[in-house]
Amino acid sequence: MPIVSKRASRRADSPRSERLPPSYNIAMQVGLDHFRFRLATHADIPRLTALIDASVRGLGRQAYSPAQIEGALGTWLGLDTQLIADGTYFAVEPVADPAVLAACGGWSRRKTPYGSDHRPGRDDALLDPRSDAAKIRAFFVHPNWVRQGIGSRILALCEEAAHAEGFTRFEMGATLTGIPLYRHHGYIEQERVELPLANGESLPIVRMTKSA
Repeated sequence: MPIVSKRASRRADSPRSERLPPSYNIAMQVGLDHFRFRLATHADIPRLTALIDASVRGLGRQAYSPAQIEGALGTWLGLDTQLIADGTYFAVEPVADPAVLAACGGWSRRKTPYGSDHRPGRDDALLDPRSDAAKIRAFFVHPNWVRQGIGSRILALCEEAAHAEGFTRFEMGATLTGIPLYRHHGYIEQERVELPLANGESLPIVRMTKSA
């Protein structure tokens, strides 16, 4: 079971769409018009898996050790295909090279708060928008496409879609590297959670919440 330590923080600072960029070999500032934001499909799974691996290994090392990264990939950090089946997961393609994926991320109307298909303790029961917070899920950006505004755009798409289904609150289990983005968009840190890994390590994440 995850180990939770309450550590409240008061620091706080938000669609569905279509658009398309260059290639993973070009790390340059481009506008969001150079990207296509669309719902992911099951045909995307191989590319999503490769993207997630590159993102976790390339960006995760800023906050996690190699042992934590290896232990978390495929369980706590990985693809949840239920999000694809539910039509709540976005893939982002560069316009100039749609064969690659620059980023992905989504939201969920189900109770599982984070993790891949293979995480322990999944709960796919539906949430009640009148009393529950929609889950913001599984944001990953390729290292060559960071700081382009992609994560902010996916987050706005997720919040808009969840709000359209009646949700007025959002929550997530944020990796340590993702906290600055979510703070900027008004999410507040509620507690730190230590996720146990099979290799004896643990993966710290932070539960963050926001009201619409």
